[in-house]
Amino acid sequence: MNSILDRLHPYPFERLRGLLAGVEASRTHAPLNLSIGEPKHPTPAVIRDAITAGLDGLSGYPPTAGSDALREAIAGWLKRRYGLASIDPKTQVLPVLGSREALFAFAQTVIDPRDGGWVVSPNPFYQIYEGAALLAGAQPWFVEQVPENDFRCNWDSVPQAVWSRTRLLYVCSPGNPTGAVMSVDEWRRVFELSDRYGFVIAADECYSEIYLDESAPPTGALQAAQALGRTGYERLVVFSSLSKRSNAPGMRSGFVAGDAAILKRFLLYRTYHGSAMSPTFAAASIAAWNDEDHVRENRAQYRAKFDAVTPVVASVLGTARPEAGFYLWARVPGGDDQAFCRELLRQYNVLTLPGSFLAREHEGRNPGAGFVRLALVEPLERCVEAAGRIRSFLSS
Repeated sequence: MNSILDRLHPYPFERLRGLLAGVEASRTHAPLNLSIGEPKHPTPAVIRDAITAGLDGLSGYPPTAGSDALREAIAGWLKRRYGLASIDPKTQVLPVLGSREALFAFAQTVIDPRDGGWVVSPNPFYQIYEGAALLAGAQPWFVEQVPENDFRCNWDSVPQAVWSRTRLLYVCSPGNPTGAVMSVDEWRRVFELSDRYGFVIAADECYSEIYLDESAPPTGALQAAQALGRTGYERLVVFSSLSKRSNAPGMRSGFVAGDAAILKRFLLYRTYHGSAMSPTFAAASIAAWNDEDHVRENRAQYRAKFDAVTPVVASVLGTARPEAGFYLWARVPGGDDQAFCRELLRQYNVLTLPGSFLAREHEGRNPGAGFVRLALVEPLERCVEAAGRIRSFLSS
């Protein structure tokens, strides 16, 4: 057996089950779940109809590189969304089975296991980054995101000795769980470090289309690169998905885009890995990337939830509306996030996720400790009910 598997931490939701073992949830209240970031809004008709119309696609093997039509639809969306002057659908775009599998598999392409090195990522972070690093033969190095720095990564805190052996940097903007969005100046610093030390940047942008100000969409990595004159997207690959944008998590559809030379190697890896999108879902993905009406409606629903829920939760927890994403990252009184989650479930039957489960202790502290992540994915009335119960719990 692969001994590296022994180094993997239990996934956050496995840890949550262990934490709550033996806790009897309140029977007075119906269960409300704010723990998992699974979109609950209905999958739009434009996608459902395209799947039905494309069922004949199930009769053949799909190409690993995806269809020309799908790559062109993705490239067209990238140009419209980020104002890109150019993105070559043939060499700079590759469909994938959702961002999660691609974020994991990408490390296997970038990292030479004979060399190892470091993989740098934010902390708290999406747990796939750590598992991908370890199973590719590298070591993770974490950069904390804390209130003192407005939940932004201080990349200059990474020692030069680490940067000099860094092979891959995971960046998540908008951030999970904090909702922080990187500015062009922050991207400038990341690109400078990549130029100096030669590492590849994997930009996780799966929350890019869930933002609260319709007039201010988050800046994307390719957009920042273009603004800074990096039109070839050197050593940069972005990862995106229809799961959050289009409420289609079960479709497992996304893409990677950026540096053509890296994507050529990633495609080679994927031909052996066996990851290819069904033509049926490819047809539905084309319909989704070409339609923005359902995406605007999706944002409006999240905006309504943040408008209603944030003031209630902020009256008892340290939190504020995020820049993007669908999470509230909230500081709990007393600093014991795990005890908070257990007691909230026991007394009010509201399930939340301890922030410490989303981070690692690094250089003496766990930057997620003392926080909880609240996923506002349930319908508005259920989110409002959950917020009211949290206020009652902390006021009693």
